[in-house]
Amino acid sequence: MKKLITIFFLAFVFNVIWENLHSFLYSNYMGGKITEYILIRASLFDALLITLILLPFLFLDRLKNKSWLIIIIGIIIAIFNEWYGLDTNRWAYNSFMPIIPIIKVGLSPTLQLGTLGFLTYKIEKWVSKNILFCKDNSKITS
Repeated sequence: MKKLITIFFLAFVFNVIWENLHSFLYSNYMGGKITEYILIRASLFDALLITLILLPFLFLDRLKNKSWLIIIIGIIIAIFNEWYGLDTNRWAYNSFMPIIPIIKVGLSPTLQLGTLGFLTYKIEKWVSKNILFCKDNSKITS
């Protein structure tokens, strides 16, 4: 359970940073201004998606050495998410957003889930390896 909490927390923090850094590439959210509340909501959703993407990599032995698949899976899910958001007018890009030809989605949101999912996975592995938690929840660094 601590592993999942760590993953969700890391994914949320990384997504808050990413959302804030690329928010200037959007013109609106549901026709209105993009606020910090909207960015935090989006970050929570993305952190949940990343946590779900990472579940098989945590519990299936055959995937533990194939973490590069996180990037591919994250990109595929992000593309479908962008198509949905753009088709339903939930958000719109402005002229600064680099658009990927053929699939016609923004580069930044396309890379977000895969990149941050992989980063979250690798950092969680490092934390698990280098910080042990005792039964009384105190930390011991190795």
